[in-house]
Amino acid sequence: MGAGAEPDGSSRSDEEWERFLRESVAGTADAPKEPSARAREVARRLRAEPGRSPEGWRSPPPARPKRRVGWYVVGLLAVLALLFVALAPGRVVDLVTGSDASRSDAQRPTVQDPFRGSPAATWASGAAGITMPKEAARAVGWMSAAEVERALTRSRDFLVASSLDRGVLRGERPEKAIALINPHQKDVQHLLKTAFRNPGEKNDPLLLFSRFQPSRAHLVGDVVKTRGALTYREGERGALQVTADVTFVYPVARTGGDDEILRTIVRRELVLSWDDPDKVSTEPGTFSITSYKYAMTNGGCGTPTGYLVPPFGPDRQSDESGREVDPYDQDSPFGRDESSQDECGRATRS
Repeated sequence: MGAGAEPDGSSRSDEEWERFLRESVAGTADAPKEPSARAREVARRLRAEPGRSPEGWRSPPPARPKRRVGWYVVGLLAVLALLFVALAPGRVVDLVTGSDASRSDAQRPTVQDPFRGSPAATWASGAAGITMPKEAARAVGWMSAAEVERALTRSRDFLVASSLDRGVLRGERPEKAIALINPHQKDVQHLLKTAFRNPGEKNDPLLLFSRFQPSRAHLVGDVVKTRGALTYREGERGALQVTADVTFVYPVARTGGDDEILRTIVRRELVLSWDDPDKVSTEPGTFSITSYKYAMTNGGCGTPTGYLVPPFGPDRQSDESGREVDPYDQDSPFGRDESSQDECGRATRS
């Protein structure tokens, strides 16, 4: 075998070998690399095997087949997409059409429909939303069944006179409501004497009455939505104890302002004691207030003014700095009383 002989008997020309040696010595970057004798022998054997196509001695390894995503993954994604469409079809339409803003506008209250978009839209109006006990009144303590029924009616009259009377809502003094309170109850009488002249945390008219300052806000329309009930039982010294838990929803607008409408929501819990005049100093047709507390949203924060102060426009963000609350959740504990310092809550819905 000559200097240029291959294992299979083929040979290279003298000119090719001369060029190969010259370029190898010169270090040319693309000079061909001479395969080793072992590599040439392996190549010869592979060519000799029938049905085999030998790979080049420096050929790259065969590429691995690419994995494909299983059909089960595709199916899972399809199921999830169908589930989203089924559970939130409106949201899909919003994403396609960009109608989130129009949906929000459709829920915004107006002068013609101040309860639009509110859970209170389906509530009863005024005194009709304050439910009396379903069963016929029964005698309790020193009172007969007829007297209990009359006391329940007057208890509801107090809620109407204190939180629904149009004059009181415009900031007037609640004379009708005050006339139903026992004039001999010293602590409450002190509250009534000081609250309207010098309102403060412990002597705030809002503890018992709902009032708006006419120069700042006014009711929209003639309707206040209400939901709540009166219950009763026998109290101390044979007294009739009436408990009222009622939520009031007031649609209001800024006096002399734009068309922005807010809903101020006030929930009140009152415990009234119709005392036996033989055991407690009282006057006929009046009750003593055992306890009172309230919770409000969209009614103002900060130093008490004696009025509900709806936060219109830019005041809303700074006013609602407290924790989020649902003013329509009547199962959760709540309340401000004469000793509370609760921060205002931010309504999750109104």
